[in-house]
Amino acid sequence: MISLFTAKTGNSIASRCREDEATRLRLRYKPYYHTFDRQVGTHVWLGGAEMVMLSSNDYLGLTHHPKVIEAAQRGLAEWGTSTTGARLSNGSRSYHQQLEEKLAAFLGKEACHISVAGYISCMSAIQAFAQKGDVVLGDKNLHSSIWAGIGLTQAKAERFAHNNPEDLRELLSFESPETPKIVAFEGVYSMEGHIAPIPEILTVTAEHNCFHVMDDAHGFGVLGQHGRGTANHFGVTGKIDLIAGSFSKALASTGGFVAGSREVIEYLRSHSKQTIFSAALAPAQAYAAEAALDLLQSEPEHLRRLWDNTRRYKEILHDLKLDTWGSETPAVPIVLGTKERAYRFWQHLMDHGVFTVMSIAPAVPPGKDLVRTAISACHTDEDLSKIGDAMAFAARRL
Repeated sequence: MISLFTAKTGNSIASRCREDEATRLRLRYKPYYHTFDRQVGTHVWLGGAEMVMLSSNDYLGLTHHPKVIEAAQRGLAEWGTSTTGARLSNGSRSYHQQLEEKLAAFLGKEACHISVAGYISCMSAIQAFAQKGDVVLGDKNLHSSIWAGIGLTQAKAERFAHNNPEDLRELLSFESPETPKIVAFEGVYSMEGHIAPIPEILTVTAEHNCFHVMDDAHGFGVLGQHGRGTANHFGVTGKIDLIAGSFSKALASTGGFVAGSREVIEYLRSHSKQTIFSAALAPAQAYAAEAALDLLQSEPEHLRRLWDNTRRYKEILHDLKLDTWGSETPAVPIVLGTKERAYRFWQHLMDHGVFTVMSIAPAVPPGKDLVRTAISACHTDEDLSKIGDAMAFAARRL
């Protein structure tokens, strides 16, 4: 009797998992979920082989900075390993508030809320605010976290062409001026390396009753004065209602944040399911993020080195006539055009001691199958030389 019931109700899902073609291919070719034996700076060891890491988001190279490590250890010593609860109940601590105040001041906003993950923060930046009858207009290349947040609302969703303010203008022309609207975009698009044309977006939306949400996970720490992000880069911080981001890139930690006016952040704390029901950020991670935030301002040489490395790396790729999709930032795709070419290129780099990651359709548009790379301030001249040799080898075999 039990087996008959299980066969009717459980086996369809189990069979779907067992027969899934994407999983079968992933397990066969092993492009993802690699497990490193250890890491020292930009070098990782995979199966005993030493490799240069070229797909990490450790833009400023602070994950091994002594002050960041010391701060994380201090957090453990002072507060233990976890708050073991959500901030609404037993999880809020003075170090959360201190980091929020520092982040808000750094970003030029009144208030900030930090949470356990950047993905969670970006979801909450939409889910907490969009209601039935509202319209959310998002760049079609938005990160999964933003689309996930939109999917949790009853708002109408519209996609505009990537980095195309004129397409956004056309979509807005079909909406009533009275309809509440959220316009969502990224400061820096991590897959393409593109910077959003924020001044043009703001001009287009100026008379359309819009609330602006920007995911700046890959712009924070990279653009603007001392890494204050994409809004600061353009001088439009006051015109962006919410800036969301992650600690797992330039801040060498984990967790995420949402920053805005005080009334907007307090509203988020009342209405964001992600905020209300998620455990609070652990002490070590908050302390590490705060130390990294201090280093952005006290040690600007990391940001300078990042952009020096980025320029040199792009010169290497340009000389090899590789397509970088017009990347403007340290996030640099190498567009190969088909999943077969992307796989071969990725494998050649692996064989020559350079670790990257593939992204193929539907994660990217058809014909844009690519190998995603990212430069760090920690990459040495020797690293870049090795990367250049590996790229040259892979390019010759396209």
